[in-house]
Amino acid sequence: MPSNFHRATLRRLFAPALLALAAVTAPASADDYPSKPIRLIVPFAPGGVTDTGARVVAERLGQRLGQQVVVDNRPGASGNIGTQMAATAAPDGYTLVVGFDGTLVINPHVYGKVPFDPVKDFAPVSKIGDAALIIVTHPSVPVKTFEELVAYSKSNPGGVSYGSAGTGSTPHLAGELLKMRTGANFVHVPYKGGGQAMADVVGGTLPMLYTAVAGAYPFVQKGQINAIAVSSSQRLASLPKVPTISEAGVPGFESVSWIGILAPAKTPQPIVDKLQRELNAVVQSPDIKDRLAALGITASGNTPAEFGQEIRSDLKRYAEIVKAANIKVD
Repeated sequence: MPSNFHRATLRRLFAPALLALAAVTAPASADDYPSKPIRLIVPFAPGGVTDTGARVVAERLGQRLGQQVVVDNRPGASGNIGTQMAATAAPDGYTLVVGFDGTLVINPHVYGKVPFDPVKDFAPVSKIGDAALIIVTHPSVPVKTFEELVAYSKSNPGGVSYGSAGTGSTPHLAGELLKMRTGANFVHVPYKGGGQAMADVVGGTLPMLYTAVAGAYPFVQKGQINAIAVSSSQRLASLPKVPTISEAGVPGFESVSWIGILAPAKTPQPIVDKLQRELNAVVQSPDIKDRLAALGITASGNTPAEFGQEIRSDLKRYAEIVKAANIKVD
């Protein structure tokens, strides 16, 4: 058995190692974070609503944190490529990703396999907001209301074709859910992005489009397309005369896209909490709210726990829709 002298000697010898181990295992402090620029991965090409909304937030977030938040566009595979990059990044708070409902809660169901786990591989920080969707038609379609559109689709043997940004996109699933709820004869036409779909409905080669409000708004204002209904829970301030689908005959119907920010799993909680506080301060700023609203995004920051619960809930909800509609991406 070691003597008191030996025990004291051992303590002196191992004290530095024990202190170093304690420093490693102690919770990370957010006091000196960030000390260098932060990379914010946007898993889509520049110019879309998700990318533009992320840039609005990134600029102000960088100002509050005292370090630049650099947007890094990494498009491909409907967001899977950039999202995987974030999932495998070092969990130190210097790589973040813009989470999109289509990537995190729809792709896992419509793709045979995705290269990340939307729950286990990420630490949710906060939601940025919800992007409303809208149904628009070319003026040649002889309808003015959603009820008339449903009736018109049923009266046509070939139905009414509607475009979306792609198979498995949020508008695609929203359209399928509407078919289930109304019996409408809507026929999905997938596009590789919303730009060409919008061009086709404005040009008259596509009768109907289900899309984000931001992309449709300028054409609605010019009278080039008709706004039939929005799928948010309330009417939009930018389009106050356009009813919600719930008002138009499908009670309780709501389908919106959301965007938010996540960190890799195992990012220290103090860093996640600091990011959440600063991000919520950003999205609640009146001028940022207005800039997001112009994109059709309603600012709605929340806590990491609330954001994580919404992701898990939407994973379950979309699994049921995808299964019922038999939607798969090869």
